[in-house]
Amino acid sequence: MAKDNIPEMAFAIVSKDNVLIQNVLGHHKITELNERPNANIKDFFHLGSNTKAITGFISACLVEDCKIKWDTKFFDLFSELKNQSHPDYYRITLEDLLSHRARIQPFTSGVEFQKCPEFTGNKQERRTKFAEFVLTLPPVENDNVYHYSNAGFSIAAVMLEKVSGKSWEELCIEILKEKLKIDFAFGWPNRNFENQPYGHWNDHGEIIPIPPEIEYNLSCIEPAGDLSMNIENYIKFIQLNIKGLSKENTILKSETIEYLHTARIDYAIGWGNTVTDEKQISSHAGSDGTFLVYAAIDRVKLIAYIIMLNIGSESANKGVAEMFHELKEWLKSQFSYKNVFEAVEKGTSDDVRSFPDKGIDIISKAAINKN
Repeated sequence: MAKDNIPEMAFAIVSKDNVLIQNVLGHHKITELNERPNANIKDFFHLGSNTKAITGFISACLVEDCKIKWDTKFFDLFSELKNQSHPDYYRITLEDLLSHRARIQPFTSGVEFQKCPEFTGNKQERRTKFAEFVLTLPPVENDNVYHYSNAGFSIAAVMLEKVSGKSWEELCIEILKEKLKIDFAFGWPNRNFENQPYGHWNDHGEIIPIPPEIEYNLSCIEPAGDLSMNIENYIKFIQLNIKGLSKENTILKSETIEYLHTARIDYAIGWGNTVTDEKQISSHAGSDGTFLVYAAIDRVKLIAYIIMLNIGSESANKGVAEMFHELKEWLKSQFSYKNVFEAVEKGTSDDVRSFPDKGIDIISKAAINKN
């Protein structure tokens, strides 16, 4: 952790019903490295673009409630905006937006937002005005399979708001907190609670903690990347996905969950979709430049890996890659993937129940030894 300038890290390996290993290491701020570690399992981490899978999940809930369809066109809901919008967008659908197939401008950098007019009103009203503006811009022109766009998810959220009569924030509260008992926060952890991790970024070679009062926000693109969760609650969300991929119905039908992960090649609905002869992987990394979260679900073995950091630097990417390798090697060292799969399917193995303690010891030592 220290060699990659990572103040705090949370990690886990989970199946649909078991947490095989889970731990949090380090400090809330890099300036505390010489002090006693204060990392806590209840610490929240900003999910960044891993919020996209949650917006996709909320969309699926509305699809199953017959409020909207994956192939609902934006301008079927907002016909009054059609004449002022670029003609290339006339046929874009909810699924196109959530799978980055609508060729919407990316809005992944601050430079793009500087070109926007000032949007007024509450969050929902600003998002709607932002969507109106984005749809006047020319589409992305290249030969990529998909065109990654934060703005596309905001436009999708505007559709969800229209058909539900609720803001995206209200939908998050209703579906995540009230129905699924998954706790979360909007925005950075230290803007919501005391004694929480600070995000960090690299300022001309120096890693600095970002105070909550700094002028930095994700206004207008919250549905693309502005939720925070602790690892316990993020695990709940990931396990819902694994259950669906295991043909188990939960709040969503299993076939709906599978669709979220496989609707399109390369990028499905809020999830990257990698398929080869050997593997089928859903994965996503999220970072607003101050935190970094990575999740990967092996859809064949029905095992997921989660890594959460309170830093968004280039070295953080290396740290995630190293920890991902450590987690996979640890799992291999216990027994074969085939036996892991059989054990977690039965849900009664003594070895599986003992994973958390053994895993924390082994992986923690591996991480500490890299300091």
